[in-house]
Amino acid sequence: MNVLITGSEGFIGKNLNLYLKQFPDITVHTFNRKQDEHELSALLQDMDFVFHLAGVNRPQNPADFTTDNIGLTEVLYQSIAEVIHKTGRKIPVLFSSSIHAEAETDYGRSKRAAENRLASLFDEFDNPVYICRLPGVFGKWARPNYNSVVATFCHNIANEKPVHIDDPEKAIRLVYIDDVMASFVRVMDGNSVDVDNSIFLEVKPEFNVKLGDIVSTLGNFKHSRKTLINERVGTGFVRALYSTYISYLPVSQFSYPVKAHSDSRGTFVEAFKSHDSGQVSYFTAYPGITRGGHYHHTKTEKFLVLSGKARFKFRHMITGEYYEVVTSDAEPVIIETIPGWAHDVTNIGSETLIAIVWANEIFDPENPDTFSSPL
Repeated sequence: MNVLITGSEGFIGKNLNLYLKQFPDITVHTFNRKQDEHELSALLQDMDFVFHLAGVNRPQNPADFTTDNIGLTEVLYQSIAEVIHKTGRKIPVLFSSSIHAEAETDYGRSKRAAENRLASLFDEFDNPVYICRLPGVFGKWARPNYNSVVATFCHNIANEKPVHIDDPEKAIRLVYIDDVMASFVRVMDGNSVDVDNSIFLEVKPEFNVKLGDIVSTLGNFKHSRKTLINERVGTGFVRALYSTYISYLPVSQFSYPVKAHSDSRGTFVEAFKSHDSGQVSYFTAYPGITRGGHYHHTKTEKFLVLSGKARFKFRHMITGEYYEVVTSDAEPVIIETIPGWAHDVTNIGSETLIAIVWANEIFDPENPDTFSSPL
């Protein structure tokens, strides 16, 4: 399947180009502002689907709205019409328009005119046309101070630059780039829920978020490298925003140090903390060294030996019942500590023991819930 992307060097175009690479049966062809309209016409002769993403939204010269948003669309219209006249073959088009197409601005009128011209392909030739009026799109590779206010916020906060907000309570409509890509591909594959060939495509989910909340969350992302407390980045808007934020980190920030607590027993390092799911750490113990020797009332932990051999011992604080487990890196086993049982771990191997440990709560030195009881 031959697919053409106009505006291939733009924010959405770059993401779509990469997204389509995962499909081995698709050959992607690109058109950008360095090429002329004759090349566009030639490319269209062999295309099976067109993503028309080319356009401008903040040109230095307002006349560029007509040239880039309307003029190029007219070339696309004429070229597809010519293919239909000559061969009878139709070329579906998905056009990335904007919610601003409803506004009486130079930009809005130009996008609306482009929509109407492409709609003529359906009205005159029954050629499939899909129009997607996008709200603000955010994600990797958006240009700061151009494509998206989210891009500007991410870039500035990641690079220690100031962020200015006139109205923190102002809410904006946003969609995430990966959701846009998934919607586009569903249409290309013919899996759209709409049966009409000429449709207004909606991208879901759409987020309605206050500017102040975006900046506050981005600040938490940045601060998390010091506190080690990660935001809830697994779902929804925060997941998408976090992925976007870290894509703006300079390469010098691809890594960051954490504090190691070392003594004669070995080393202990806190690595990750969460608001409501505890923390992850790792420790080392030299041969013959025992760590632990305490009990908890409520706190629980899970241990996994990554390297070496260990003996975990347990003693019930009331009954004195005793239990031990020997484990090593040869066979992954999770060892879980139980409230009310004293426990310790001893390196019984000849090499340094390395183990990770998850605790169900962040360590609080004011309320450690850890009481000495050597086994």
